[in-house]
Amino acid sequence: MAGVIDSNGHGSPLAGTDFTDTVRDAMAEVTRRFARPTDIDATLSAITTAAVALLDTVDSADVLLIDEDDNYRSTAATSPLAEALSKVQQRYHQGPCVDAAVGETMVLSQNLREDARWPDFTTEAMTAGAHGVLSFQLYTHQQRPSCRAALNLFSTTASAFDGDTQTLAATLATHAALAFIAQDREAQFQSALASRDAIGQAKGMLMERFGVDAVRAFELMRHLSQESNTPIVTIAARIITTGPDH
Repeated sequence: MAGVIDSNGHGSPLAGTDFTDTVRDAMAEVTRRFARPTDIDATLSAITTAAVALLDTVDSADVLLIDEDDNYRSTAATSPLAEALSKVQQRYHQGPCVDAAVGETMVLSQNLREDARWPDFTTEAMTAGAHGVLSFQLYTHQQRPSCRAALNLFSTTASAFDGDTQTLAATLATHAALAFIAQDREAQFQSALASRDAIGQAKGMLMERFGVDAVRAFELMRHLSQESNTPIVTIAARIITTGPDH
């Protein structure tokens, strides 16, 4: 997350690379806050809550999720404002959080009143009380086809996101992105375990039905998989469901 797209479309660097004691203390607090949660929603809630608590100029935060059908969902919202702004962006299919979720690494609007990028969103956002937005991309469509995501920080005042705030916010976004990666790895692991168990159960049924050893039973399933161009785990599930004679 090395750059930011400002309201004029120009890139600018984040704050300096020197992390102050305040940043170190803040990140220690973030770690304590989301070390215990075991599910993604709890982890994201810990991160958005920490963002509001640790960043004086951030008044509200959430994570915007956009699924493969372009349905929008605000999760881990710290206030009704964040949820409302997600609904506005879904209605108009525009806004800083959308831009971050679908394309830009980081999107910053220091003053929505002077920002012409999202006219429909800006009007309603300012009416709701938001005057500044900082959004970070967490997950892209390429990384996870079923989900795109952005961490979003909202301020009720203009010019709220100075360099230090951007630096710490970027670090929080990194933690949020890592939470998604960890969730995917856990899901893959659980899927692999389930597949292994299904294949093992189906193999046992074939061994019992046809009096063959484990190697031969697996070869039978692999042959069925190749002949029908069907994943072997699907073949195993069918054997379990319908029996080895079908």
